[in-house]
Amino acid sequence: MAALLGPSALTVQSARAADCKAMAAPSIDWQGCRKTNLLIPGSTLDGANLVETDLSATDLSESSLIGADLEKATLIRSLLAGSQADKANFARIEGYRTIFTGVSAKEASFLSAELQRADFGGADLTGADFRKAELGRASFKGATITHTRFAMANLSRAELQEAKFEGPIDFAGAFLFLARLDGLDLSQATGLEQWQVEQACGDGNTKLPQGLKPGAGWPCDFTFD
Repeated sequence: MAALLGPSALTVQSARAADCKAMAAPSIDWQGCRKTNLLIPGSTLDGANLVETDLSATDLSESSLIGADLEKATLIRSLLAGSQADKANFARIEGYRTIFTGVSAKEASFLSAELQRADFGGADLTGADFRKAELGRASFKGATITHTRFAMANLSRAELQEAKFEGPIDFAGAFLFLARLDGLDLSQATGLEQWQVEQACGDGNTKLPQGLKPGAGWPCDFTFD
C-alpha cells in the first residue's frame, strides 16, 4: 500500500500517527486516535482536532476544550466534570453516561449527539445547541440553559427540574415523554405545544406559555430509577 502513496501522502500519514502518540496540547490533531481509559485531567486541548477520536472512559475533568472539534467522537462513560468547553463542537458524539457536571459549554454544539443518561448537573449551557440530540434520562439539574435549543431532541425521562434560565428555550418538536419540568417557569418557551405538555411531568409550580394548560396527569405520582 505504501508504494501506491506519494511522498506527500506518506508525510501526512506519519504526522497523524505521531500526533496520536503526542501529549495533550492546544490545537493537537488526534483525529481518529484511540485515547481510551486515560487519566489526563487538567489537560489543555483548546482548538484541538478530536474528530472521531475514541475517548471512552477517559478522565478529562477540569480540562480546557474551548473551541475544540469533537464531532463524531466517542465519549462513552467519559469524565469532563468542571471542564471549559465553550464553543466546542460535540455534534454527533456518542456520550452514553458521560459526566458533564459543572462544565462550561456556552454556545457549544451537541447537534444530533447520543447523550442518553448523560449528567449535565450544574453545567453552564447558555446558548448550547441540542437540536435532534438523544437525551433520554439525561440530567440537567441545576444547569443553566438560557437560550438553549432542544428542537426535535428526545428528552424522554430527562430531569430538567431545578434548571436555571432566563428568556426563551426552544422545544419545537421535542419529545418530552415523562420529562421532569417540576417548578420551571416555561412561560417564554418557544415551540412548546399541548401534546408535549401532556407527555411531560410538571407540577403546580410549572408555568407554561399562554394558551397551554397543565397536563392531565400532573403531578406524576411515581419516581424514575
